[in-house]
Amino acid sequence: MMKFIYLFILFFSLLNSHSIAKENIMILKLKYGEVEIELYPKKAPNHVKRFKELADKGKYDNVVFHRVIDGFMAQTGDVKFGNTISPDFNLSLAGTGSSDLPDVKAEFTDIAHNRGTLSAARSTDPDSANSQFFICLDSAPHLDRQYSAFGKVIKGMEFVDMIKKGDPNSGSVPDPDKIISLKSK
Repeated sequence: MMKFIYLFILFFSLLNSHSIAKENIMILKLKYGEVEIELYPKKAPNHVKRFKELADKGKYDNVVFHRVIDGFMAQTGDVKFGNTISPDFNLSLAGTGSSDLPDVKAEFTDIAHNRGTLSAARSTDPDSANSQFFICLDSAPHLDRQYSAFGKVIKGMEFVDMIKKGDPNSGSVPDPDKIISLKSK
């Protein structure tokens, strides 16, 4: 009987950990394919919460990758000026907007800004992150403990690599790719 109880507890704890892990997986759909992103709520809970909240409300759908620097990063998430189906869409202002929610305080972690790292974009104020984020295309150690990293691409990085690159200096993309959709798995 004790074996049965032990197996029962083990089975449900494994099932529960799988469902917890699954709720921290996001699917970023690009025209090139689907990208799976694992979020780290124990490392940066407020950034993960904001990201999931905006994604699950569809706020990132149709938002352009307005700044993409080859060998560095691809930035998106301007839900105000970067959404191609919004009346506020303005490519020249993309990168300056945010959501209507308050900014998120910095959550600097020990997560290295390696290839595939998901991190919060912000102004010079460390506590100014809101909706914008970037995915590292290569290692960027100068960003470690300077920007709030909160996830990592675990599948489909080859599709992120296909995102149109911008000007080598500014990263500005004249005819940018966009997020088709971004949702919890």
